[in-house]
Amino acid sequence: MQAALEEAKKAAALGEIPIGAVIVRDGAVIACGHNETETRKDPTAHAEMIAIRAAAKALGGWRLTGCQMFVTAEPCSMCAGAIVWARIEKLYIGTMDPKSGACGSVFNIPQEKKLNHFTEIETGLMQEECSCIMKDFFKQLRKKKSEGQYA
Repeated sequence: MQAALEEAKKAAALGEIPIGAVIVRDGAVIACGHNETETRKDPTAHAEMIAIRAAAKALGGWRLTGCQMFVTAEPCSMCAGAIVWARIEKLYIGTMDPKSGACGSVFNIPQEKKLNHFTEIETGLMQEECSCIMKDFFKQLRKKKSEGQYA
């Protein structure tokens, strides 16, 4: 999860929502990503999606069987769907998202019995650190807005 937090810090430095994701297979990091939606002007450029694309490229195929993903914040429905379709074995989540999380909060897509793949989920890894980076980011964003730095 520490590596995912480092990715989240990269996102924050770009002014992106600070979420980081890392994919591991056989104990080695094979891919990582951080949010780049604003930078790329791409609504699908979430940390998880970037990491999944990089892992598929590294492994030479879209099935990420035997892989685990570490992500600092609970994935949205788009990312949760991609986690299922990529066949990621286990998902480790730092902090949950009670407003739009799709891995246990609002929905639980990776463990939907009607789908063809079930992803094991573990939550709360480095929860305090993962929560704090998000809270600090949005606190600074609200401050900038109140100071008129953003229209």
